[in-house]
Amino acid sequence: MAIMITSECINCGACEPECPNTAIYEGGADWKLADKTYGPEEVSPEGSVGFYSADYFYIVPDKCTECKGFHDEPQCAAVCPVDCCVPDPNHVEDEETLLKRKDHLDSLGR
Repeated sequence: MAIMITSECINCGACEPECPNTAIYEGGADWKLADKTYGPEEVSPEGSVGFYSADYFYIVPDKCTECKGFHDEPQCAAVCPVDCCVPDPNHVEDEETLLKRKDHLDSLGR
């Protein structure tokens, strides 16, 4: 499953540089996939909704692989000082799906 950032986020930013998929964005920032920029009202290419936050860091589920293919554990959760990077119950996926997503993101150049 993808990881999500809860409202307990203190906006420290420790998670963002750790993400190998560039799936983490500062609250209020538009997010990118390949050469397209998406705003808060736009649905992701895979149909994900409800992940955008104007107030704290957020993770784009279409770009999150739980660090599969890169690390043994999600790096955002490993570095978060308040443990607000948690599994997203709305985006439950198996390892095979996450690795396919990694390959797809690799092909797009993230």
